[in-house]
Amino acid sequence: MGKKYILYNSLAGNGKCMYDVQALADTYPDAILKKMTEIASYAEFMGSLAEDDEVILCGGDGTLNIFVNDIKDMDVKNTIYYYASGSGNDFAKDIGHNSHDTPDYQINQYIQHLPEVTINGKKWLFMNNVGFGIDGYCCEEGDRQRTKNEKTHKNKPVNYTAIAIKGLLYAFKPRNAVVKVDGVRHEYKNAWLVPTMNGRYYGGGMMATPGQDRLNPEHTVSVMVFRGKGKLGTLMIFPSIFKGEHVKYEKHVDIFNAKEVEVEFDRPTPLQIDGETILGVTSYKVKAWSLDQK
Repeated sequence: MGKKYILYNSLAGNGKCMYDVQALADTYPDAILKKMTEIASYAEFMGSLAEDDEVILCGGDGTLNIFVNDIKDMDVKNTIYYYASGSGNDFAKDIGHNSHDTPDYQINQYIQHLPEVTINGKKWLFMNNVGFGIDGYCCEEGDRQRTKNEKTHKNKPVNYTAIAIKGLLYAFKPRNAVVKVDGVRHEYKNAWLVPTMNGRYYGGGMMATPGQDRLNPEHTVSVMVFRGKGKLGTLMIFPSIFKGEHVKYEKHVDIFNAKEVEVEFDRPTPLQIDGETILGVTSYKVKAWSLDQK
């Protein structure tokens, strides 16, 4: 019987991950605890394990993103389990699990054959989504509030719903967008959101693309365009995204399945990849996994 390792991100869940680590340590008293920020290379760490060793990842969606990007060139033999301990936990929800579920489900099948996004010449794999629009603004503002709280030693959670409402009412201006779906060009005015999705959920529970299956045999992604000229009307429709009911507003929402997606905005906009923010982006390109990447 191999060893069991618990890799944890102490910053996940606004620092609350440490309570979960203690619970895991109590459940698996023989497990070896490893703080992820103290591991220089996850690829090298995984390569050093015996094949019958097992790993439990403890963190959130951003933790998963960092992990899969570091091991993207590896053929991982070890069984990897997941304990959702982040702020949003959209991946766990998408595969039918709640936050803090016992890590008795392995995720090896979900961390392979991932789509790739290119931004300013740099490439990343992503687990859940690439968000472009007001969701990127929300991540930027959330990061700003979190930094302010850390400087003032406040333990105040970031309210992304309040940030989104503020953005819809006055702080964020919609963009004009060009969206290319497998080479077919679509032009939009007043685009608020243009995420490309590998799963159904993002942003802490918004079901942006209800029909997207991250394990679909074609390995396609879904791009959703949410647009609207009037702020009040847009604000009234926006909450329906949390249940995936926004799709019935056909004048405001388009969803496409694709192997390749290109999105361009008419001015720089914050973008987020699995919750991690990149500022001042004007375009991104997504390529779904294909057999020629083997």
